[in-house]
Amino acid sequence: MASPQNPYSGSQIYMSFCAKELLSPNTTVSNWIDSYDPSNNAWCRHLTSIPELPQNHVLKSFSMVTIADNIYVIGGRLCHKMVSGDNTVEVEVETRLSVLCYNVRNDVWSKCSPMRAPRFDFACTVCNGKIYVAGGKTILRSARGVSSAEVYDPALDQWEALPSMNAARYKCVAVTWRGKVHVVGGFAGRSGDSWYTKERSSAEVYDSESEKWDLIVGMWQLDVPPNQIVAVDDTLFSSGDCLNAWKGHLEAYDRKLNIWNVVDRSNRQNLSHPIATSGDTVGNWGLVERIYLTLAAIGTHLYFLTGYKNPAEKSKLTSVVHVFDTSEKRRGFGWRSFEPTEEEEEKELCSHCGVAKIN
Repeated sequence: MASPQNPYSGSQIYMSFCAKELLSPNTTVSNWIDSYDPSNNAWCRHLTSIPELPQNHVLKSFSMVTIADNIYVIGGRLCHKMVSGDNTVEVEVETRLSVLCYNVRNDVWSKCSPMRAPRFDFACTVCNGKIYVAGGKTILRSARGVSSAEVYDPALDQWEALPSMNAARYKCVAVTWRGKVHVVGGFAGRSGDSWYTKERSSAEVYDSESEKWDLIVGMWQLDVPPNQIVAVDDTLFSSGDCLNAWKGHLEAYDRKLNIWNVVDRSNRQNLSHPIATSGDTVGNWGLVERIYLTLAAIGTHLYFLTGYKNPAEKSKLTSVVHVFDTSEKRRGFGWRSFEPTEEEEEKELCSHCGVAKIN
């Protein structure tokens, strides 16, 4: 299909990757950021590299959020990639509390005040121009998460401690909805309780006026944490969990009934495969593996940025963008898929994407 016609021009989607394998002991790897322009289905590869990382170290399980034309890279776990025989070995080194800011308009990185505590696999969202973080792990190889939370004010370059959540949780997902910070799901439990409790299917909502967290039991309904949750207008959307990022359809949250319902006409099985072409066969599709999937909301559109690998093909990776228009869910079929892009390098996604405005 030809390039999409997008009414939300000026918005760019940013993603962080790193090389999956080291080709030789002399190879140098780090994190980089790619950008995607939805107005013309165009990618900018290796737009910039994340600075201040040691050689052959990559950052994973961090959060990347955007405010206006600034991208914030927050926390994460630092991993050392090295060659051992014919294989690439990855060793966790440390948990980070650092915060970096990249201005996409000026192409400049700056260092922000660090978080009060290091963390990875945590919830992070922007609400009223401030960055909220909650939960996650503070220690590598720990079996439990934390309940602590804090907020960053970019205007002051300061972090402030918030009240702790009702439960400690990691691999939880944050989304700003109805003017409040929602931290949903995660591997969770309370102090002294079994780690496998009803808290795993709950959510916590922070009210800045009362300065407390309210627990919503059963908001996620699954033991497995969500992959991503995004808000479009007054509706929350999800496509899967952290074990299966795409379950074949979209779900929307019903606040009154506290349940997730399948979105009409959102079934789309081939997000597990690239776009079919005239030469494709079912046999070839059986070889395809989806390497990554991440979701971004722009206006009423949900953008699924995906990468696939087919051992039978020469290219290392095929990138495809699929779009669902939520405003069309009652009028007609809301899906579109854009022309795939062949890449010559194998890579892995290191954080979920963010959307920034460049004009």
